[in-house]
Amino acid sequence: MTLIDATQTSAWEKLSQIAKTFQPDLAAWFESDPNRCERLTFQAAELHVDLSKNLITPEVEAALIELGKTVELEAKRDAMFAGEKINTTENRAVLHTALRRPNKDTLRVDGSDVIPAVHEVLGQVYDFAEKVRDGRWVGVTGKPIETVVNIGIGGSDLGPAMVYEALKPYVKPGLECRFISNIDPTDVAQKTAYLNPETTLFIIVSKTFTTLETLTNARLARDWLLRKLKEQGAPSGTDAIKAHFVAVSTALEKVADFGIDTANTFGFWDWVGGRYSVSSAVGTILAVALGKENFADFLNGLNAVDTHFATTPLERNVPALMGLLNVWYVNFMKATSHAVLPYAQSLHRFAAYLQQLTMESNGKGVRLDGSPATSATGEVFWGEPGTNGQHAFYQLIHQGTQLIPADFIAVANPAYALQDGTTDVHSLFLSNFFAQTKALAFGKSEAQVRAEGTPEAIVPARVFAGNKPTTSIMAPALTPSVVGQLIALYEHITFTQGVVWGINSFDQWGVELGKELAIQIAGAVCGDEQILAAQDQSTKALISYYLANRIPSVD
Repeated sequence: MTLIDATQTSAWEKLSQIAKTFQPDLAAWFESDPNRCERLTFQAAELHVDLSKNLITPEVEAALIELGKTVELEAKRDAMFAGEKINTTENRAVLHTALRRPNKDTLRVDGSDVIPAVHEVLGQVYDFAEKVRDGRWVGVTGKPIETVVNIGIGGSDLGPAMVYEALKPYVKPGLECRFISNIDPTDVAQKTAYLNPETTLFIIVSKTFTTLETLTNARLARDWLLRKLKEQGAPSGTDAIKAHFVAVSTALEKVADFGIDTANTFGFWDWVGGRYSVSSAVGTILAVALGKENFADFLNGLNAVDTHFATTPLERNVPALMGLLNVWYVNFMKATSHAVLPYAQSLHRFAAYLQQLTMESNGKGVRLDGSPATSATGEVFWGEPGTNGQHAFYQLIHQGTQLIPADFIAVANPAYALQDGTTDVHSLFLSNFFAQTKALAFGKSEAQVRAEGTPEAIVPARVFAGNKPTTSIMAPALTPSVVGQLIALYEHITFTQGVVWGINSFDQWGVELGKELAIQIAGAVCGDEQILAAQDQSTKALISYYLANRIPSVD
């Protein structure tokens, strides 16, 4: 594939020239174009996506689509779906999309069809999940499992935890899932608190079975299990580990050394990046919690948006258009962050999930050929569910000096339909969703503020400039399929931006240096004077302060 410097294209130049004199006026644009909303509203699977309140004119839209075509977005998209090794720094294919393709498909990578292997592992995951769900999988004392604890970090935690929270109404009654990720001992201590070891099952998720945080927490969990079983007079040897631990990993020898039966290990492939892995065996805890049919529905939702992205022309391709819009905001409107505001409490971990997906993918300063990036790349993704965010940070979005594009997400039918007297609470809730995007788009003028009888001295403080860009995404309900569709939507938005910027969205070397230094510094923290002496003065001072104030643990 050709690496094209987007900044040297005629489309980029057109956008640069437009930006120099660009004066957004959403109210005037809607007034002059009665079809604006219809023209800029699209369907991707069940996602109804309204882009009409974004800061784009037909001229900007045309230039963005031209930019996408000029950088060969469609050809590079096709290369990804075909299994070409587009992850150049690791010489790997990028095939998270293969994880949700139907078993009738064929996809050859390095001479082998990967689809049968995907469905073989999926079948193993389903068999295991059904054993846990129907009580055939029992702990060492013969009791069925009531709590499943996922131990992983990054993509081995954020995706499964987010989807579990989003789909709690679909979780098997009587089954609880918990997630341990942070090496802070508080995490494992709180997540194992009040659990019955006889009915608890741990899933250790680490491809190489070497991840420092995950393996530390796994050993702590194993110690907790054996200690608690012993206190209860239950068997607490190797059989207990085999009954209460399974793994998602490819390192079978290390798994066996830990004490886990390798027959209860579910693998995946090097063409599955961590932040793209929730639809692989990394989602085993979800198959247990949701069951085979719901997990299959989740995969089908992912595949539905994959198919939309793979087959729809750029002019109507929702992930491509949203990715190109983000380029417009970052590179031409100088936005540095992007808010994701779900009006669905069940999506309260969605922004955290997107932070890894987007910022680990596109937080790059070099291009695919190793040369420096020629434009700004990446953006800070953040957010909270509405209406909580309205009472926290919306002030900055409405009246602050920074441009913050925002995606609003809502569903027509709630998981819990509740009434407050005669008022449908979900309708009241979504009134805020509709009102906020309207207020951000159209604001309130000085004349309107004065007409309300506002004292002149505070008129400026009550003016809303409007022209704050938003995208509205709606779906019928937050089903497993719709959650999958949302994930795939943002995966392909991220891909689109990476293609324009000419970067590798599928490696993450930036996370490695801190890990390496932590291993080195651990010796100093544990009292090695020689290692401590070799540190820079700030690090040395901080470690010294820690050591001076540390109260040793008492076993």
